[in-house]
Order: sequence, then structure tokens, then C-alpha cells
Amino acid sequence: MSFTAGSYSSYVQVRGSVPLYWSQDISTMMPKPPIRLDQADPYATVAALHFDQMLKRFGSPIIILNLVKKREKRKHEKILSEELYPAVINLNQFLPPEHCIDYIAWDMARYTKSKLCNVLDRLGLIAENVVRRTGFFVNRADLHCHTLRPDERWGDLGGFLTACGRMQTGVLRTNCVDCLDRTNTAQFMVGKCALAYQLYALGMVDKPRLQFDTDCVRLFEELYEDHGDTLSLQYGGSQLVHRVKTYRKIAPWTQHSKDIMQTLSRYYSNAFSDADRQDAINLFLQVFQPSESCPHLWELPTDFYLHQKNTMLLPHERRSYTFWWSEDLLKYLPLPYDEGIRRYASFLGRRLNHYDESIDIYSEFFRPYELSCFDDSYCVAMTNSAREFMPKTVGVDPSPFTVRKPEETGKSDGVRLATREIYGLCLCESPGEDDIQIYQKTPVSHFSQDSIYAVQPPSVDKASREVFERHIQTGRGLVGALHRGDVLMYREYIKNRYM
Repeated sequence: MSFTAGSYSSYVQVRGSVPLYWSQDISTMMPKPPIRLDQADPYATVAALHFDQMLKRFGSPIIILNLVKKREKRKHEKILSEELYPAVINLNQFLPPEHCIDYIAWDMARYTKSKLCNVLDRLGLIAENVVRRTGFFVNRADLHCHTLRPDERWGDLGGFLTACGRMQTGVLRTNCVDCLDRTNTAQFMVGKCALAYQLYALGMVDKPRLQFDTDCVRLFEELYEDHGDTLSLQYGGSQLVHRVKTYRKIAPWTQHSKDIMQTLSRYYSNAFSDADRQDAINLFLQVFQPSESCPHLWELPTDFYLHQKNTMLLPHERRSYTFWWSEDLLKYLPLPYDEGIRRYASFLGRRLNHYDESIDIYSEFFRPYELSCFDDSYCVAMTNSAREFMPKTVGVDPSPFTVRKPEETGKSDGVRLATREIYGLCLCESPGEDDIQIYQKTPVSHFSQDSIYAVQPPSVDKASREVFERHIQTGRGLVGALHRGDVLMYREYIKNRYM
């Protein structure tokens, strides 16, 4: 496989759970099962093993973006942050300063509720800082136009420069609690920032920046939403609840009802079918292999021993608490250890079969040796920016990097139905002459046209005026003549009381 044929680029991110001994009790019928720490780890041995593997695979710097909540009335997600941050501090005190693990904690859920804060703007700043530090992979050297029209951000870009391009050093590790909604949006923003640099490196854009509402970013957003839906269906039992448009606060009002349905679906799936999904994953990954002498997968009380097969074995040697990384790892940093043993980015050639699916993309996608249908395998079924995102209006700029207006794309931030769909007829701007005459014959309002200069007093009937006049006379001490019935009633009262 040749890295010099063609021009291509890539950027790697990682999403994963918090590397601690923690779990959630799914036996309780609660929307948010309580988080519990199963085992104390004062020397961060689990985190040390995890970050050692990341340094070997990705190099340095390792950047952690922790999106769990910080402020809660009752501790739930905050438990994970209170354990992860001291673990990172403990590991960093033994690493060289230039290779320390960076820890970024940001309460994304709290910022989402604030009307004054823009979540995606803050994520954009974090993404810019991350991509500048890690760089990205591209198999071509800088173009001559970058020298003629240099960009200030391009000169500060990190990574490892080679004679034939760039290499990414280090990786961003994003996590929340379930690593679905918040993590997917954060990774989309980092990927969007990296995509701008990649397109700039390939000479497709004049500046390493992409705007929202372009065909390119909308296609990229749909790609990440499909990716997030797949992971969410596999692990959560529902599609994404909060999408990129939700955090941009441009989602239509119909999206709120869909979010409620997805939340209910996820709660039901986590409460009743979580064990079945985990069994399916264990079977698919061959963690469990059926045999006649072993019990069935659904008969096992726990899958802990499937993932930890050496639990009953004593370790041959205990890992050091201070020298927690692998031997010779620091010698090759910031490059990954796997690349360092290849003499600093010199790619090894390997003879492979021409029909091997790992290198033959055509055979891997179309599978010509199988009987299939064009509708299932033809490339037209894939998402296409020109066919599905570019406006059909004549004269519109066909570039996928042009910012589109809602009237060009046929989509707006809110849902606005036509008047014919609402009223059954098309409302004109001005009414006709016949309609005006009908309106004049039948007045809608009977209120007088009062103003601050003249007010027409209301009319009062005769009986009400007499009651008001007697009330005024009584207040002045002028008592009128009593009625005959009142006099007789008073006499009867005195007779019964005192006689």
C-alpha cells in the first residue's frame, strides 16, 4: 500500500468512558441509575494502564475533554469528575512536563441551559486549541500558495512534520457519562475544525475555517448524526436525543416532541433490554464463545469474568505506581510508540494480495463475488452533497463551501407552513372591494373610539342613579322619609323585644 499515490488526510479522535472502577445499578427503575464506585484506586492503576496504552498508540499530548456536570443538587455525574481529576494529577507528577496529560473540564449541560452562552462557540474555541496542538495527518507537503498567502493559524499548527506531509501526534479523548449526545456534538465541532485545516492543506479552501449552513458542513453534520444514532441505538436503545441543531438552538418545535419520544425510548430500553443488548455485543465481539460444556450466555449471572479472564491468576509482576508507562515509551514521544519503532515515520512496505479486502476498496464495497442488487450497493444510495444539499435554483453558486440562506435550501430554522395548508385557501396581501363592503356593514367591535383628549362617559340607568344619590345624601346626614313597610317592621321589632 502506497502513501504517495493520491492526496488524502485523516484526523483521529477517541470517545470512551471514564477509566475508573465504577458502574450503575440497572435493577432500580430510575431514569438515571445511581453511579457507584466499585473499588478504591488511590494510585490510579486503571487510569495508568489506560493512558499508557493511549500514549503508545497515539503519542502525546493526550487531551481529556470531560463534559460531565459539575453542579448538582444531588451528586450523580460529579462523582466521576471528583475521581478522574485527582487520578490525572497523580499520573502527571511522574511524567515530563512536555508530555503531561491535559485535562479540560466543562459542564456542557449547564451552559446549554443558559440563554447568554453559546455552546458551539465555546466548543469551537476548545476545538481550535486541540487541533493546533495535535495536528493532523496529510500525505502531501505544504502547497506553494500557503507560502504566497500564509495564514497565521497555519504557522502555529502542531503535529510532526515530515518530508512528505504531516503526522498527528496525540489525541483528544472526549467523555460524558454515556458518551452519546454531548460527546457526539463535541466531536463534531472538533472534526469540523480539523476538516477546515485538512481542506486548506489540500488546497481546496483559501482559509482554514468552515462556516455553518454550507453544504460541506451540513453533509458533515449528517455524517456525525448517523454515526451518533448508530452508537446510541447500539448502547442506549434509541437515537440521539440532543443533536447539533438542538445546541445551535435552531431546532424546529417538532423536534422537541421527537426528543421526548427518544428519551422515553432510551429509558425503556435501559430498564428492560439493557442486558440483552450487552449479551449481543459480547457474542458479536466473540467475548463469549458458545460450547456444549459451558452454560448459555443468558444463564451467566455477570459478564465480569468474560472480560477479566485472568482474575483468578496472580500477576507475575506488579506495575510501578511511579514508572507507570511502558519501557522506552518516552524515547519516542511525541510520536506514538508504534511509529517510533518504525524509525520516525518511515512506512514499511508489505506484500499483500491484490484481492485482499483490506486494501481493495472496490471489492470490499461492491462484493462482485456475491449476487446483489444495484439498489443495495450502488453508490447513488450514499449521501451526496450535490444531490441532497445543493440548492436546485439556477444561478446559485455550486461550491459546497458557500453559506446558504434558508430560502435557497428550502429549509428554515423554524417550521412555517403555507397559508393554504393552514386555512385551505391562499390569503392575498390586500382584501377585495366586496370584502371591504362586507366588513363595513358588519362591525366587529362595539367599543367607542376614546383617546387621551376625549372620553365618552358610559350611560347609567335611572334606578342606579337614585341609589347613588341616596348614598350621597346619607353621607351628608340628610335622611329621607321612611317607607310605611319599614316603619311597621321597626314597630314590630320593638314590641317583641321590650314589651
